[in-house]
Amino acid sequence: MAERTPTPPRAPRPGGAAILAAAAALVALWPYTGAILPGAWTFVAGAMVVVAAVSGAVARALSARARSGARSLTALLLQLLVLAVTGTVLLAAETARFGVVPTAATAQLVGLRLQRALEEISEGVAPIAATASMTTAMGLAFAVVAVLIDHLLAQRLIMLAVLFTSVVGAVPMLLSFGSVNFAWFLLQAVMILLILRLGARHDRDSPRHSPLLMGSVIGTAAIALSLAVAPVLPLSSALPGTGPMMTVSANLRLGDDLRRPEGVEALTLVTSASAPPYLRLATLSRFDGDIWRPDRSEQRPVDEGFGDRPWRDPIGSIEHEVSIRVVGVSSDRLPVPYAAERITGLGRGWRAMPLNRTVLSATEDAAGADYTVQMAVPAPTLEQIRSAPAAGAELVSAPAVDLPPVIGELAREVTAAADTDYDRLIALQTWFRSEFEYSLDAPVEDGFDGTGADAVAEFLEVRSGYCIHFAGAFALMAQTLDMPVRIVVGYLPGTATDEKRGDDRVYSVSSDQLHSWPEVFFSGIGWVPFEPTATLGTPTEFASAAAGGGGEAPTAPQPSSAASPAPSSSPGAGPDRRDEGADTGNGAALRRLDPTPVVLGGAAALIVLLLPAVVRAVRRMRRLERARHGDALSAWQELTDTIIDLGLPMHEAETARVRARVLVDARGADPDALHMLVDGVERRSYAERMPDGDDLSAPLKQVLARLEAGVSGRRRLTARLVPRSLLPRR
Repeated sequence: MAERTPTPPRAPRPGGAAILAAAAALVALWPYTGAILPGAWTFVAGAMVVVAAVSGAVARALSARARSGARSLTALLLQLLVLAVTGTVLLAAETARFGVVPTAATAQLVGLRLQRALEEISEGVAPIAATASMTTAMGLAFAVVAVLIDHLLAQRLIMLAVLFTSVVGAVPMLLSFGSVNFAWFLLQAVMILLILRLGARHDRDSPRHSPLLMGSVIGTAAIALSLAVAPVLPLSSALPGTGPMMTVSANLRLGDDLRRPEGVEALTLVTSASAPPYLRLATLSRFDGDIWRPDRSEQRPVDEGFGDRPWRDPIGSIEHEVSIRVVGVSSDRLPVPYAAERITGLGRGWRAMPLNRTVLSATEDAAGADYTVQMAVPAPTLEQIRSAPAAGAELVSAPAVDLPPVIGELAREVTAAADTDYDRLIALQTWFRSEFEYSLDAPVEDGFDGTGADAVAEFLEVRSGYCIHFAGAFALMAQTLDMPVRIVVGYLPGTATDEKRGDDRVYSVSSDQLHSWPEVFFSGIGWVPFEPTATLGTPTEFASAAAGGGGEAPTAPQPSSAASPAPSSSPGAGPDRRDEGADTGNGAALRRLDPTPVVLGGAAALIVLLLPAVVRAVRRMRRLERARHGDALSAWQELTDTIIDLGLPMHEAETARVRARVLVDARGADPDALHMLVDGVERRSYAERMPDGDDLSAPLKQVLARLEAGVSGRRRLTARLVPRSLLPRR
């Protein structure tokens, strides 16, 4: 007798595929909630995903009788039209005709927001503020993502859909060096199985796609496994670029980093000076009323140096050498002292910005860098700096307009008794350090944990905050006095360790010694740093020529602990900094991460990796149970799937009897057990009403055991972990 011809699969329903596409896009969207602060962007992005799925399903339903290519084109055009209208209503209704129809002004506004969003992403660190620009960028980005997933599933390009959704979802964790999102990996694994199920039910393409499909599943598991396992390995900070990493970019949103309960060693340095210098990552001179942005100026290869010194005779100079080794920072900017003149030990890809003496790269990472900086600093006397006006700087933008009146009023009030620009700045510095207090918690509690003009006004009223508030307030108040000012982002000087390199002490800089401070440009002298932050460092001060001034000058505001280079375990960051437990001692000590995220990440990776095997094992258990009650078709399906998993030759056109004869002759299967299975299949397939027969689980187990024993152990393991029977086939 011939086997009954299987019923062809039904044509796919557009609604089911659209729902799955929307769900896959929303799952891919979830990890971005950890990279961007809560805001309207989640609603906008989610709405665009739903609109893309619904419009695609409607278009395919209306064009069901058309050819496949025409259906896809109709769906794409309708999706783009509906998404354009939806995006206009949600993001730029004020520029649209009747609030719905986009205009040229709509396109211009969206373009400006996208440009600003790119700047916010490139210049910020996670979590990024949920601005209107980020809302626009995320809404448009996930509109594109939703359309692509929808069309990949509609065309049954299962492998590409699995790979695309996995990559989109993993991007925030890969780029921000964040912790592994255990729940997302688990949910993504479920979504992959649903996508594979869709392919298994409706994909009638060639079986050659199956290895690619399984490769996508294994690739997803490999991503999860690498993210989870890499941080747990015991790494020595003596190895460049290893150990816990903190991502640092050029911005002033340092609050979350400063509030970490425990810091990690960011870098070590050795200097010929009597005290370690401040290290700068970037300077920010452009203020738009809300955000201070990094400078943009001429760049040159770092081996060409930084050009001429910004100070002139008769201003004296002091030269030092600083060797720096980055061990726990991932950044596209190098920490360097002011004013760097020559850097050795760097590879290609690093570029110098002469106007602000910083170093950055579009291709390199600071992690593991080991380099030496030749630096020189101006050393004016008190008389010289008092006679120099605060003017003449390049790069600095015009003072911000529409500042809260309190900023200018306080600046004039505090400096009313001063006669020179330098004395006015010293008065500001003294006022901040004596009238304010340093706190990491007050900004959060009072809702002004930011750098905009309104946050500065709030800080001036509350008089409690941390370095960015002190630096931002000092800078805006100096601007109201018509002085060129900028803010520097970098590190406080390190803490002395017991280690020495030759005769010089090794200093360790912790990740929670991130800092910001203002600099003001004096004509003929250059940029002079000030330290307004209460309890941190020592205020800037120059001595008169009669007292021996001009022979020493700070490279930046000096820390209170810098006067003595003796070994110390206390941080140079003030009393409110929580450095206890940080590894600021021997740089070669082994360091491990908190095991909790590693365990959770490892569990997530293991679940993803073993999920196909678990699904296959559950399927076998259910079929064996049915076979125990005489369900011959379930027993025969389990036999067929086992043959596929073991990679044994099989033809779909074979009858049950032919297949049984092949298994007996080629694989040594028990003929009596196979006869019971074949007899049950034939009676169940062709009898109109056939009650369940005898227990078929015993002969089925006997045949399965013989087939598995006839192949190698490696093939048996592969069949368990990577069951091919779960994949689409004819």
